[in-house]
Amino acid sequence: MSDLPDLPARNGPAALPTGLTLADWDHNDPDPWLALMMDRSLPIDPVAKLALVRDQRSRSRQFLLPLVRPFARLAIIVAQLVHTVSPRWPHAPRFLHNSIAFGMRWFLTPDANMLILRHFHLGAQILRFIADNATPGFRPTLWPMQPRTIADVRDDLFLRHDLNIYNFLIALNAELDRRGTAIGRVDTLDFSAIEDEVALDPLPAGRGNVIDLQTAIELYTPAYAMLLTDRDFWRATNSLQFDETIGLYFARLTGEEKHLAMVVNGHPLVPHSTLRAGFRLVLHGLSTELLHGFLRELKAKDAATTGVSR
Repeated sequence: MSDLPDLPARNGPAALPTGLTLADWDHNDPDPWLALMMDRSLPIDPVAKLALVRDQRSRSRQFLLPLVRPFARLAIIVAQLVHTVSPRWPHAPRFLHNSIAFGMRWFLTPDANMLILRHFHLGAQILRFIADNATPGFRPTLWPMQPRTIADVRDDLFLRHDLNIYNFLIALNAELDRRGTAIGRVDTLDFSAIEDEVALDPLPAGRGNVIDLQTAIELYTPAYAMLLTDRDFWRATNSLQFDETIGLYFARLTGEEKHLAMVVNGHPLVPHSTLRAGFRLVLHGLSTELLHGFLRELKAKDAATTGVSR
């Protein structure tokens, strides 16, 4: 096997060498990241997996993240103390999203930016798939989630993403109640919502774009806690645990349960502490990638069996 491939050009100038080759494989000192890159146990898109591995093994994550994390969690505590006294102030979602977009533009790696923007596309496709199959003909009204550029983040994208999850769950189950039905196995699944490619415009790759995804999220989380209301922040952090809820919906629709082992954020009926929101947000992103990858596998299998792409 030759060098591991770089990211395709469609995702911008992110093609930095992975540094992982079988030629460098030392049996007495194997690289853990090489083992993870070679592993085929997870149904994850190769482009996303390469970006994640490359980002996770960066110097930023290795050396900067351990320094950032304790201060970031202390800042969350400070923000929550402020909101204990003033639950609805400060409240500056537009300033928050402009700040996030600024950081993404000038400091985050192309891999991190690609994974962030890609996440919104996948999440929207997953929700639509559930609606198409659980309640055919009904599609809840949600904010569109197809960002192509970092500038699209400025339009309260993160906040609207969280609102979409809750509004989707409420609307979907209200429609199920109206129909007097429940989510169950569907013999002929509609895969029209699931796309194989995510189209993004070229992403910045300047000298300052060196901050990895996990470090960036740890830095953004205190800002999220301070610049949104207490209710908004709590709702956002608790939404991460809906991974298990969405996973259970998929199990009922598809009759497949193996993907549930990949859901690790826990059920939202027992919320986690907000202090670990940054780490759980990374897990949420991974869970979304795996669930979408699992659906792509089912879609390909269905097309191969029936000869029809649904």
